[in-house]
Amino acid sequence: MLTYTTYSEAGGVGKTTLASNLADAHGQHDRDVLVIDLDPQNGSLTYLLGVDAPREDSNADNIARHLIDRPKGAFEDLILETPFGFDLVPSHNMLENLADLLARAASMAEDLGEEFERHDQLRQVLLNADIPEKYDTIVVDPPATAGPHLYNAIGATRSLVIPLEPTGKGMQSIEGLQDVVQGFEETVGVTVGVLAVVPNGVGRTTDQQRYLTRIRELGYDAPVAIGERSSLFEGCWDKQTTAFAYVNEYRSRKRDHEMETLEQLHELASHLEEVSA
Repeated sequence: MLTYTTYSEAGGVGKTTLASNLADAHGQHDRDVLVIDLDPQNGSLTYLLGVDAPREDSNADNIARHLIDRPKGAFEDLILETPFGFDLVPSHNMLENLADLLARAASMAEDLGEEFERHDQLRQVLLNADIPEKYDTIVVDPPATAGPHLYNAIGATRSLVIPLEPTGKGMQSIEGLQDVVQGFEETVGVTVGVLAVVPNGVGRTTDQQRYLTRIRELGYDAPVAIGERSSLFEGCWDKQTTAFAYVNEYRSRKRDHEMETLEQLHELASHLEEVSA
């Protein structure tokens, strides 16, 4: 089974764009894919995919309720089909208060003499709903900020896929990635693997190769480096779709560099699938 969290210290749309397109590519590879949106921001994966979810309805069941063991229904009822061939557990505004909600749930459990591990809740929810038996790929997209959303994502998936912006700060982030991962392991109490580092927004081919070389020297897999594709990815956000659907539906002319990017996304998804196998 393939499970991973998309993570970037810088946050931004690159992380979420990568999550949506990898999910699409996995689905095209005949895999059953579930994406979980743990980002409480309005511009999250749920928005990017154009999914109509009751994120502002405080009475609606949602992922946050399940994480604090106060669901209003079955977890399966949260799962929505997307037009792209994979399923989604959407975000909800209640996730904004997840830290406080988990703290209160932990305090109540302690008073009752029950166990409640606040960083292990997502994994428990997925296991209790038999999600690993129904999907062979799970992608979790949390906010970049360290906190319960990210820690629950890591606790559930145990693996990271990391998009990298081609800046000095971006490379510094990779140089310090071992310390970051070690910090996650100590906080969550699990071993965390980095499945791939993905430079994106890279300009010249020589720069792409330089980034790939340095990342690999540091011991990380870097199957592809994605060029500067702001027109393509901004178009995805404008039309609320994946890059594959955007090129097929909104480009009257297929552009070679965009078709190359779609091929790279397939290559990256295949690499992750092979690693999990």
